[in-house]
Amino acid sequence: MFLIRRAKIEDVPTLYKLARMVHFINLPADKDLISEKVLRSRQSFMSLAKGGGDGAGKPARGAPTARAKPARAGTPGMNDGSASAAQRSDLFMFALEDAESGGVLGTSQLISAMGGPGAPNVALRLSRREMFSQSLQQGMTHITAQIELDESGPTEIGGLILQPSYRGHKEKLGRFLSHVRFHFIALHRDRFSDRILAEMMGAITHQGEGGGNTLWEYLGRRFINLTYLEADRFCQHSKEFITALMPREEIYLTLLPPEARGVIAQVGPETLPARRMLEKLGFAYRDRIDPFDGGPHLEARTDELEPVRATFTAPLDAAAADEDCREFGIVSATDSEGEFRAVQTNYAFRGGRVGIPAAARKALDCAADATLGVTPYDAAHPRGNSGRKRPGSGASKPRSGVKAPSGGKRR
Repeated sequence: MFLIRRAKIEDVPTLYKLARMVHFINLPADKDLISEKVLRSRQSFMSLAKGGGDGAGKPARGAPTARAKPARAGTPGMNDGSASAAQRSDLFMFALEDAESGGVLGTSQLISAMGGPGAPNVALRLSRREMFSQSLQQGMTHITAQIELDESGPTEIGGLILQPSYRGHKEKLGRFLSHVRFHFIALHRDRFSDRILAEMMGAITHQGEGGGNTLWEYLGRRFINLTYLEADRFCQHSKEFITALMPREEIYLTLLPPEARGVIAQVGPETLPARRMLEKLGFAYRDRIDPFDGGPHLEARTDELEPVRATFTAPLDAAAADEDCREFGIVSATDSEGEFRAVQTNYAFRGGRVGIPAAARKALDCAADATLGVTPYDAAHPRGNSGRKRPGSGASKPRSGVKAPSGGKRR
C-alpha cells in the first residue's frame, strides 16, 4: 500500500534526488532550500492542528461555509523571491511513501496564497492584434505579449515529481499525488484562495550554456543578461529584476523566429500528462504564460473543481467489514499533532459513517473515534456503475480565445 503524508526533514536527501530529475522552480535542486521548505511545511501542518483555521472540512454532503482569507505571515515585497513568498504563506509539502518499505517515491506541494499586494505573480499576457490595409486589401494577425502583475494571491499547486520507475504504476500514483492536494484544500477550505493556479513547466529545449529554453534565449535574455538557469535560480531570492528589466509595453511575438514562437504555451513530454489531468478536472489556459520558458499558466475556480466539491468528512465506522467497502477514493486522517496521512482505498459510506478495510486503517494509524476525510475518485474519474454520480460533473470547460502564436493548435 502507498501512503501520502507530510514531508519530513529526514526525507530531504530523497527529495533532493527527486528535484534533480526535473527542473521545477518550486522544488529547486538545493538541499538548503528544500530543508527550509520542509520545515515551513511542518509549521503549516502544525498550525492547522493548533486551530489556525477551521480544519474541519465540510460534513458529509454539506454545503461550504464562509471563509477567512488565506493566511499570510507578514507583508510581502517585490524583492521577495519564490522561497520568500512561500515563507509568507502556508506551504504544505506532501511525500508519497511505500508503506511497506518506508521509501519516499514522490512529492507534491500546495502554497495557500502565492504573492499578494506588493509581491505580485509575474506572467506574460497574450493578446491578439488584428491589422488591415484598405489599399492593399489584406491584413495580418499578430500575437503580443505584455507583462502582467497579479496581486490577488491565488493558491498555487506544483512540485509534483514521481520516481520514473513508478510512472504508469497500476495504482496511478501520479494521480494520487495530484488529487491529494484538492482533497486537502477541501478539508481546510478556509486556508486557501478562491482561485487555484498551476504554472506548468515549459519545454526545456535549449541545450547551450547552462541549459535552458528557446523562448528565453530569443526574448528574455535580450533584456536580462543571465542564462535561463541563472535567472530561474535568482527568482528564489528576488523577482524585482523581472519588472525592472523587462519592458512594460506590448512585445510583438511576430518578431521572434518560428522555433521560439513554437514553444509558447507548450509543455514538455514529461509535463503533458499532468497538464491533461488538470484540464480534465476543469483547469483552463487563459492566455497567460511564464515569462521565462513560455509554459502555460492553468487556472481554476476552487469551488468549481469536482474533487473539492465532492470531498466530505465523516466518523470512522470501525465495524464495517472489508467486503462492504465497494467505493474507491482518497481517505485521510489527521491527528492532534498535525500529522496528515492519506491512502487510496475502497471504502463504505453508510449511516453517516465511513468504513475502510483493516489494511487502510493500519496505514492511516487512526483511532477508533477518528474523523476521516474522503474524496471519491468517481468525482472526476467515473468507475462504471461502482460509484455514485456527483452533481455538476458534466460542466463544460471555458476556452481561451488566443492561440499560441506558432499557428499550431494548443496541446
